[in-house]
Amino acid sequence: MANAADYERWGPPGARYQPALRSSWSPGWILLTVAGFIVWWPIGLALLFYTLWSRNMGCWDRDRFAGKMERMQWKMERMRNRMDRGGFGFGPPTSGNRAFDEYRMETLRRLEEEQVQFKEFLDRLRHAKDKEEFDAFMAQHRTKPNPSPDNSAQG
Repeated sequence: MANAADYERWGPPGARYQPALRSSWSPGWILLTVAGFIVWWPIGLALLFYTLWSRNMGCWDRDRFAGKMERMQWKMERMRNRMDRGGFGFGPPTSGNRAFDEYRMETLRRLEEEQVQFKEFLDRLRHAKDKEEFDAFMAQHRTKPNPSPDNSAQG
């Protein structure tokens, strides 16, 4: 069963596939190119290059890329609208009970704040431990007597 909302699913309304207006690969053109190779190979090569690099080829159609970009933009807008509505599982799921949904959102917000505070606490704890280890290291090295250069030179 088709959904009427998805009728224009594969592109913006009115967009249709339009093949290239004129293809350079007609049977007569191919025969002419082959005959050019048979008569004198530079003629055949020139005809082949002309065919490949002429603006009549479908891959050189500028409107083709504009149409692709327009379709991509339309699809992105459609996806953004679905995400704003809570579709695709990206939005917050609703239980149907508005009071419960508000309670859940408030609880999740509070848990996120507590998580940030806990991470900050751990950072402070690590900093304090590092400072304590550094102070102990510095105190240990201050108490050692440094040999003076005069004593070592005399011995």
